[in-house]
Formats: sequence, C-alpha cells, structure tokens
Amino acid sequence: MMERLGRITQTDLAVTVVVAGIAFASTVFSLEDTPEGLASLRELLPWGLPLMVLAVAPLLWLSAFPVPVAVVSVLATTVYYPLGYPDNLIVVAGAAALFTLVSLGYRRTGWLLGLTQYLIIHVFETLHFGEPRLGYALGMFAWVLVVLVGGEAMRKRREYLDMVRRHAEEAERTREEEARRRASEERLKLAREVHDVIAHHISLINVQAGSALYLIDSQPERAAAALAAIKQASGETLRELRAILGVLRVVDEEAPRSPASGLDRLDELLAGVRASGIEVRSEVAGEPRRLGAGAEAAAYRIVQESLTNVVRHSGAGTVTVSVEYAPDGVSVRVSDDGRGAVDGFVAGNGITGMRDRAEALGGELTAAADPGGGFTVRAWLPD
Repeated sequence: MMERLGRITQTDLAVTVVVAGIAFASTVFSLEDTPEGLASLRELLPWGLPLMVLAVAPLLWLSAFPVPVAVVSVLATTVYYPLGYPDNLIVVAGAAALFTLVSLGYRRTGWLLGLTQYLIIHVFETLHFGEPRLGYALGMFAWVLVVLVGGEAMRKRREYLDMVRRHAEEAERTREEEARRRASEERLKLAREVHDVIAHHISLINVQAGSALYLIDSQPERAAAALAAIKQASGETLRELRAILGVLRVVDEEAPRSPASGLDRLDELLAGVRASGIEVRSEVAGEPRRLGAGAEAAAYRIVQESLTNVVRHSGAGTVTVSVEYAPDGVSVRVSDDGRGAVDGFVAGNGITGMRDRAEALGGELTAAADPGGGFTVRAWLPD
C-alpha cells in the first residue's frame, strides 16, 4: 500500500499540474471583474480553497487508485458550487477523474458518478434560481456526455492495443513452438538415419567377421573376400555417417559431395548382403525413375532396414527385394525364407521407424510373418 501511495506517474503529475493551472487561472479571471479584484480571493475561505485542493491534489494518484480518487474529486467539485464560492473551472478536476475511471474499465462507477454529479448541480441551479435554466442544463449534460463517451473511446482503444499485443505475443509463441517442433522432427530424422546406417552395416560387418574367422585357416580365399566385404561396409558406414553428421554443421558448411541415398544405389545395398552369404534376388517392375527426395530416401532406408533384420534375425538363405514403380508412387517388398517371427513378436525400433517414415509421407507399411515361413515387409510410398 505504501509503495502504491508513493508511486506517482508522469502522466498523473502532468494532469494534476494542468488541472491545477486551469482551476487557478479561471478563479483569478473570474475575480478580476469584481470591485476588489484579486483581493477578493478571501471569498474562497474558509472552505472554498480546501475544496479546490481536495479536488485537484488526489489526481496525483489517479492511476494507482482510480475509484477512490474519482469519488473524492467528483464529490469535492460537486460540493464547491452550491456553497457559492467564485465560479471557476474546478469541475475539470472531476472530469479528468471520470474520464480516467471509465477509460480504465470502471464504466458503471464512472457513469454513475458523472450523472449523479450532473443531477445534483442541476437541481441546485433550479432551486437557486427558482426555475430550470434549460440552456445551462443542456450544456452541462453535453459536457458530462463528452467526458464519459471520451473515456469509453479511450477504453476501446486500450482494449484494441492490448488485443494486438496479445496476438503478437501469441504469434511469437506459436513461432517458437513451431521451431521447437521442427527441431524435434529433425533430431528424430537424424536418429533414424544413424540407426539405419549403423544397424545395417555393422550387422554385415559382424557376419563377415564371423565368416572370416571361421574360414581363415581352411579357406583363406573366402576369408579374404569376407575381409574385403568388411572393408567396403565399414567405408560405406563412414561415408554415410559423415553425410548425416554434416547436416549438423552450422559454420563452414560445405555442399554435400553426393546425393542422398536412393533406389539408384539399390545394387550396392544388395551386394553387401550377398557378401554375407545370403542369396539376394531383385525384381523391378514399372518404369524406373528418380522419385521425390522424401520418397526416394524413405524407400532406400526401408529396404536397408528390412535387409538388416534379415541378416541379423531371420537365418534366411534367400531374400527377395521387389520394387514396383507406379505413376503416383512406388511400392517395395522385402521377403525372406527364414524362420519368420517368434511367438509374442513385437515390432522393435527398426520396424517402427520404417512405419513412421512411410506414414510421414502419407504412405503405409506392413511387416508380418508369412504363413509358410519367412517374413515380409511391404510399403507403399506416394511420390
């Protein structure tokens, strides 16, 4: 409370100074025409001057306490005139308080005070002069309406500016949320890319390393071939990881040296699986073409992840990869003749990631064991 009492804004100070100047000047001018001139200021005693101070001084705290200040100021100006003190513009103090009160949203209180003050002064004028002065009454009523309607206009303007500010803040908050959402999606995309690259190539390296250890004494030629496949797979892993991590570079970023992985690199992918000892069959239907970047990358990663699961989990001897191009997209199918899915099979991160890739493009993906054994992944990706 004490802090608010000591808080006088520059606006309140300026209003108080202006109103005090108007009240003093109008009083002086009204007394200049009297026989005694300015000496007749004593007519303001004993209560005229205190009422003027009481009407003006509280305006210093108009913003902090709008309702109490308005009540005191309007009451003081209303009492001043019936007591017969020199006519002046002290009513401006009450008008300033009413205008501020309504503009701050205290509409009912402001209109009640303004109309009550008008009625009291009008009744006094009628009793004092014995009859109503219609011209004066209409002028006074117009004055009250101008003050109150002006306060309403200021309130509307303040509400409009507040609405604009809130909309701007909401727009800024929405932009920040959108940026965070996009960043989250990019992190998820990078995580999937890293998972696909690491899981596929490390699985091939693991199988080839096991073969090399097993054959190094009895069949060194085949062991050498397995080691060569390991070298190729590890080199491919490093190349793809550099491409993925290059996305994170912010400073001195260089243009990528090769396009993103797509179905045009399918033969390289199948060659790596063949090197692990699994027979790979490839089928392509339709007119091959370069798809959109999203569909091209998703199709490649789905085939890659499916082949990774074949190498790691299926125990298959043969896997068939089918790609069928359609005018509005592409369908891929990867099926093997392995052991299929065990009881209680639950899709892991790899299958979930493949399904998310397809659905993000508006496509679909299914992964299930075949009735006669083996496992099949089917995906449709719109272009």
